[in-house]
Amino acid sequence: MKAIKVGLLGLGTVGTGVVRIVEGHQEDLQSQVGSPIVIEKILVQNKEKARSVSIDKDKLTEDPWDIIRHPDIDVVIEVMGGITHTKEYILEALSLGKHVVTANKDLMALHGPEILARAQENRCDVLYEASVAGGIPILRTLVEGFSSDRITKIMGIVNGTTNYILTKMSQEGASYGDVLKEAQELGYAESDPTSDVEGLDAARKMTILATLGFRTNVALENVSAKGISQVSKEDILYAKRLGYELKLLGIAERQDDLVSISVQPTMVKQSHPIASVNGVFNAVYVYGEAVGETMFYGAGAGEMPTATSIVADLVAVVKNLKLGVNGKQSSHAYKETKLKTDDQISSKYFLLLHVADRAGVLARITQSFAEFEVSLESVLQQPNPHNPDAEIIIITHDASKAAVQKVIETFESLDVVHKVKSVYRVEG
Repeated sequence: MKAIKVGLLGLGTVGTGVVRIVEGHQEDLQSQVGSPIVIEKILVQNKEKARSVSIDKDKLTEDPWDIIRHPDIDVVIEVMGGITHTKEYILEALSLGKHVVTANKDLMALHGPEILARAQENRCDVLYEASVAGGIPILRTLVEGFSSDRITKIMGIVNGTTNYILTKMSQEGASYGDVLKEAQELGYAESDPTSDVEGLDAARKMTILATLGFRTNVALENVSAKGISQVSKEDILYAKRLGYELKLLGIAERQDDLVSISVQPTMVKQSHPIASVNGVFNAVYVYGEAVGETMFYGAGAGEMPTATSIVADLVAVVKNLKLGVNGKQSSHAYKETKLKTDDQISSKYFLLLHVADRAGVLARITQSFAEFEVSLESVLQQPNPHNPDAEIIIITHDASKAAVQKVIETFESLDVVHKVKSVYRVEG
């Protein structure tokens, strides 16, 4: 049996996990693909560094081209991260007929169509299950499991850092700043957490999910993204009182041929399964016209969960290799991307207003909603001993994003509305 030879770009946390699985599960892997899988060469930054796994030093290299241009390597696994140089390596590997498995969500969100086109030209596979939601097999499920269905909505918690922060704020009443600092100390958040807390990481993952789920090329700039840095303890407290949890959700919706994709802090009804997804865990909720509602839950990051997804992709590539069908999968994105306008994006909304505490104020506020045909589900006035203003909480019925924005603009010109403290989408 001819061994399948693999080149590994990167030996950090995830790369180490890949080595552990490939070396430790050889019998299982051979039973699935019919031949040994050998890691032939590994790119590292420093060959002399101590490792937590035992590796023959002759297999280590500090030059990526030793792997990309290696004549015997069949599959390149990329877990080094980065965009510019990594894209160059992957495109060259594909041009040389090597198949690629990557965990790089940034690369696939920004340059996925170009990379997949190069793969098809050279009859190569590019698989990237680990780029979204770590160990949850969501991408293969969207492509294969839902191949006979029509997906209308994908809603997910796809960033563990922000879910950890919001969970701690909800369960312990802690402030955003305190929990962020704790997350950084535990290694859940980077020293510069901007990508996570401002929603960019989740937006890149939703770009990939929407592209595969809706069969249309969604660009990162098509995703409206808002993070959690402005979420306060007060917001979470009011959400809980009303029976909601606050989560950073990626939401991709399709109606006819129109799509909308967003990332935003969202109030989720406590009875909805996604409201109980806590800590660093991820979950993706998929609505299909035929199957109805399904949810996929699990570890969204970490050495072994992410490595498991990568090796599963590797097995898929090798099976295709044995069957001679690499690169023959049809293009997933075959539809023109048509985005919904703000008039066509509809949901419920939560608003927290600080207003003058006098008679007639509520009537002026409800009149503003009526002017733009936004109907109200509930209105609640909350006393707050720390605030001299009256606090009014409003939850609307389904309303267009454009109409709600016009209401908010009207409030900014009303002398009785001192502050629009918070506005959140409501789900479930």
